[in-house]
Amino acid sequence: MTILILAVAAALLAGSALGYLVRLKQAQARLQSVESLSQKLMEDARREADTVKKEALLQAKDQILQMKEAFENESKERRLELNHWEKRLAQKEEAQDKKAQLQETRDLEFTRREHSLGEREREIEEQKGTYQTLVDKQRETLERIAAMTEQEARDQLMQSIESEARHEAAKTVKRIEQETKETAAKKAQEILALACKRYAGDYAVEKTMSVVPLPNDEMKGRIIGREGRNIRAIEAATGIDLIIDDTPEAVILSGFNPMRREIARLSLERLISDGRIHPTRIEEVVKKVTAEVEASVKEAGEQATFDVGVHGIHPDLVKLIGRLRYRSSYAQNVLQHSLEVAFLCGIMASELGISAKHARRAGLLHDIGKAVDHEVEGPHAVIGADLAKRYGEKPHIVHAIQAHHEDVPPEGVLAVLVQAADALSGARPGARREMLESYVKRLEDLERIANSFEGVSQSYAIQAGREVRIVLEAEKTTDEQALMLSQDVARKVEAEMMYPGQIKVTVIRETRAVAFAK
Repeated sequence: MTILILAVAAALLAGSALGYLVRLKQAQARLQSVESLSQKLMEDARREADTVKKEALLQAKDQILQMKEAFENESKERRLELNHWEKRLAQKEEAQDKKAQLQETRDLEFTRREHSLGEREREIEEQKGTYQTLVDKQRETLERIAAMTEQEARDQLMQSIESEARHEAAKTVKRIEQETKETAAKKAQEILALACKRYAGDYAVEKTMSVVPLPNDEMKGRIIGREGRNIRAIEAATGIDLIIDDTPEAVILSGFNPMRREIARLSLERLISDGRIHPTRIEEVVKKVTAEVEASVKEAGEQATFDVGVHGIHPDLVKLIGRLRYRSSYAQNVLQHSLEVAFLCGIMASELGISAKHARRAGLLHDIGKAVDHEVEGPHAVIGADLAKRYGEKPHIVHAIQAHHEDVPPEGVLAVLVQAADALSGARPGARREMLESYVKRLEDLERIANSFEGVSQSYAIQAGREVRIVLEAEKTTDEQALMLSQDVARKVEAEMMYPGQIKVTVIRETRAVAFAK
């Protein structure tokens, strides 16, 4: 048993040893394989490293060559640039040297000239003193011979030169006026139309009130009524304000609509004469008066067209012409003004050789816009032109209406004629109301301005201040000076005075020769 155990143990030991030997051989074989593989890898890596190294060396050499070439190119450019700047610096140095030499030459020349000028200045000062002494002696001699001082001689010379200049200017003005008169015949129509057109001016006092007389002051209470119902009814029916104040035996009607103001005036007069004043009666009277006024308006328009001699005007325009009867402008009745303008246009058109009928038509309708200008916004000339165009008037009539206040530029003789006639009718003496104080002051200012000029003997403001006549002293003035004086006075009047229209300045110089036969 023991032997068997030992044999088994020996067998086990022998198997273990044999297995160990086998594993050892296997490990050695694997170790050899790994070593051969590692040697192969190392050789491959060495060969690859040699290849990379060679490539890197080649790239490095290429870069070095490129950098060397770029450096050489840059160095060449820098050398060229440096050579260029060296040349420029050399040229500048040469130019500076030349300038320095030239400056030295100039300095020497200036020094020489300064020395020469100093000597010349001393000589001039010496000669100046000598000349001044001679001039003083000569002046004293001349003053002693002429019996006047230097200032007096200068003043006399200036007066002589001024007088001669004014004389020559007057001759020139007279010659120009003569030439203008000779050539004016070629443009007679335009000159006459423009000259008439300028005869105008604006003067504003708008009449917007009417006064109704009362038989007594007790009537004021009846017009007012209980709690003011009567006065409210009158104002509501007529659209006009009633002013009942401390004015004795009078009621004031105020409103911008002249036709309504006339209706209110007539209605109030009838109510006062009737004595029955209450709202119902007020409405009846106002309605009746309105119908009567409308009829009178149409009749006034028809009468105006008949007086002027124009036909074919639209009936609505005829009514508007009649409404101008109750319209005033600058205290001048517009219907009467329109008739005057129509007649003036016809007269001037006949003189100028154009249609007098068309001119009268345009003159009668020129202020038609004033009949509705309190109802429509805009200038009355534009409103009137729109009305005329709407009711079939011809284009040249419409344009004359629109252009008579320069809302549009006038394009024909007819438009200018309407402007001129409108100005003549409004600017004639007495056509429009002026305050007495302003009227008297204008006359005084005209005579004061005229008398302020030298050589004036007397002056008279005439024609309601639209003309000033100046009488000169014939011994102290000439005909040319009279012409210049008229223009000087006109300019001074324009500068110092405010006035409507224009003022005519007439200068009179009269020489009288008297002899006696014995």
